[in-house]
Amino acid sequence: MTVEPLSTVDADTLLSSPLPQTVFLVEELLPQGVHILCGASKIGKSWLVLWLALQIAQGLPVWGLKTLPCKVLYLGLEDTLSRIQDRLFRLTDQAPPTLRIGTLCHQLDHGLQNQIEQYLYNFSHTKLIIIDTFQKIRDNTISRGSLYAADYKDMSLLKQLADRYNLCILLVHHLRKLTDTADPFNEVSGSTGLQGAADSTFILKRSNRASDEAILLATGRDIEYQQLTLRFSQFRWHLVSRKNATTLAKEEIPSFLFRLADFVRQQKHWEGSATALLAAMGETEVTANNVVKLIARYWERALDPMGITYTSHRTAAERRISLTVTHDGNDSNDGKYPI
Repeated sequence: MTVEPLSTVDADTLLSSPLPQTVFLVEELLPQGVHILCGASKIGKSWLVLWLALQIAQGLPVWGLKTLPCKVLYLGLEDTLSRIQDRLFRLTDQAPPTLRIGTLCHQLDHGLQNQIEQYLYNFSHTKLIIIDTFQKIRDNTISRGSLYAADYKDMSLLKQLADRYNLCILLVHHLRKLTDTADPFNEVSGSTGLQGAADSTFILKRSNRASDEAILLATGRDIEYQQLTLRFSQFRWHLVSRKNATTLAKEEIPSFLFRLADFVRQQKHWEGSATALLAAMGETEVTANNVVKLIARYWERALDPMGITYTSHRTAAERRISLTVTHDGNDSNDGKYPI
């Protein structure tokens, strides 16, 4: 049996070789690759992806972010052409010819790959394919081994297509009915094989069914974690706010720590009990019992980047806190912490 040798490259050659950079269809949000957009049933996923297809096909911004104009294929596999036409009537007065729409296709491992390759031959410069929904192209009629293996295999087939033709493939998918308040990404229907093989995962969640606002969570290999607050109005998801990982991390830090940092930077050095510290600051929102705990928990993210050292020791009478400014915090920690 002849075994094909491993194809490798030495690190020095790789370091010095110019390679193509990741292309974003929506800057900072949607790069080439395979991505999953998940949400509860009837939350408005199809409205979102059809609007997204229109924007990219025309090179128009998406929530203020630049797009790469290209040909787009939208496969609305749970809809009829009549229903999609009705959505188009509500979304636009003039749809671009660079957006093509279909409602039927084969399943993975049953001809879909060949259909897509033939389509790309006929419609070159297609860079975005939206499949609504992912479940419609999967074969659920036969036993396919473990759920993880089946999920990973299906995603890998699409990943091969995306990498071979430099495509962005966006899959519309569902969430489990059970919620996970600790990590919403655990709510994605299926096994961890889906997210493991995907380049990015997006989750669209409403706080309740009656609300017109939802949160779009985004995480991936080529994008930083971000959270977009959206409002559904006039059949579109409008941007309310967008926060990246740095902003979200900063928001997690109690505001007391920033007031403390300002106080210490004015004093240059301060030492005493937690009660004395609060009195000197004129602080009323935090109790003395919580001061040491808050400083210890958030010192590395809030105080250290500002050049403030912290020590604590107990005397016979009390626990004493020592805070000292050692540098201005602008250079040595630049980029190290999210402040």
